[in-house]
Amino acid sequence: MHLHILGICGTFMGGLAAIAREAGHRVTGCDTAVYPPMSEQLRALGIELVEGFGADQLSLRPDVWVVGNVIKRGNPLMEALLDAGERIVSGPQWLAEQVLHGRHVLAVAGTHGKTSTTAMLAWMLEDAGLEPGFLVGGVPLNWGLSARLGCGRSFVIEADEYDTAFFDKRAKFVHYRPRTAVLNNLEHDHADIYPDLAAIETQFHHLVRTMPASARLVVNARDDALARVLQRGCWSEVQRFGARREEPGVLRARGEPHAFDVLRGSLRLGRVEWSQLGEHNQLNALAAIAAAEHVGIAPAQAAASLARFAGVRRRMELRGETGGVRVYDDFAHHPTAMRTTLEGLRRKLDHEAVGGAAPGRILAVFEPRSNTMKLGMMKAQLPWSLEPADLALCLQGDYGWSAREALATLGERARVEDQVDALVRTVCALARPGDHVVCMSNGGFGGVHEKLLAALGG
Repeated sequence: MHLHILGICGTFMGGLAAIAREAGHRVTGCDTAVYPPMSEQLRALGIELVEGFGADQLSLRPDVWVVGNVIKRGNPLMEALLDAGERIVSGPQWLAEQVLHGRHVLAVAGTHGKTSTTAMLAWMLEDAGLEPGFLVGGVPLNWGLSARLGCGRSFVIEADEYDTAFFDKRAKFVHYRPRTAVLNNLEHDHADIYPDLAAIETQFHHLVRTMPASARLVVNARDDALARVLQRGCWSEVQRFGARREEPGVLRARGEPHAFDVLRGSLRLGRVEWSQLGEHNQLNALAAIAAAEHVGIAPAQAAASLARFAGVRRRMELRGETGGVRVYDDFAHHPTAMRTTLEGLRRKLDHEAVGGAAPGRILAVFEPRSNTMKLGMMKAQLPWSLEPADLALCLQGDYGWSAREALATLGERARVEDQVDALVRTVCALARPGDHVVCMSNGGFGGVHEKLLAALGG
């Protein structure tokens, strides 16, 4: 089968392309604004890319056109396909019908932590010899690729609540029909699609409604929004995690995020000692352990596997160090994710400071790039999200709101620049040996990481 994928460079569609290629299909695709890591992955697979969405691509005559949710009415290729009556299908539907059907799907949903938790869970299954398939919204460093067909019965997938396609406004995850589902947390996001948190809760309950009685829901015990979702009705087994104190049957952690015991109630099940930072990753680990247990992996074994978990690209990925300054790349773009990322680093630096020495400073460098942030829906939360940093540096884009005004309460701790190069110069003027520069964006950020390392090293 020949698939031509519209919007192929998105993390989901690029992963789908990799799986289809591995399954023996011919795969081509088109997109604009290509940036790593997906562009690198597609080129390495030898997948032919067409720049743009010209109607002349009709001459490719594939068996099916797979349409990503980035494609809107008015797109010239899409309009030509509709006029010609061509066979079109959404990415989630194609994946469900051609790959997921008949497999034990483990889906990881939630506002934050989906990518890291999916990668952890896939690694636990791999380390146990189950040879899972997976599709992750990032690149797990244990494999160096975001998706794999896999030889085993299990398939681990990052389950996004964003809409499926312009012709299918359901959340993508309702197509996956999981037998194990992680509900990690739930906040208002995707403001361009969902008007409020209640609308997203409805989508999550649609997911719950697709699951059989033999399924397992792994649910964050701290999250009120998820509690409301389950109150609407639940027909599957529920394993809660993340309790702050002992609760019967609930998984919890005892210890620091980098080294902790896993307990169910008062019973110690295993121990995690690993390189990941922050309480948020501690919670992600508990969720993954509970999900892996549902496919027969003992919690002690799953916990031990995390010692060999290498992390995910763009999740506090150290891009380099020069002049005593470390530069990190992180995908955080929602205020809560930004704060938890910075809190995790702050906790590590405080823990490492010995003999009364001052811990290293954190310089948070970010761009409000997501659709929700561009709309200004969460600008009031930005000062709170940046509190753990010593200095906050923001790129002002064409957002329709002023980052300078939003960050005014931070006073001299905040800087705003209108261009990436100006932002780099400001960081270089402020940085000193021992500092940690955390660049946060869900896009390429104008190559800021490479520019910073070059400038700091000069």
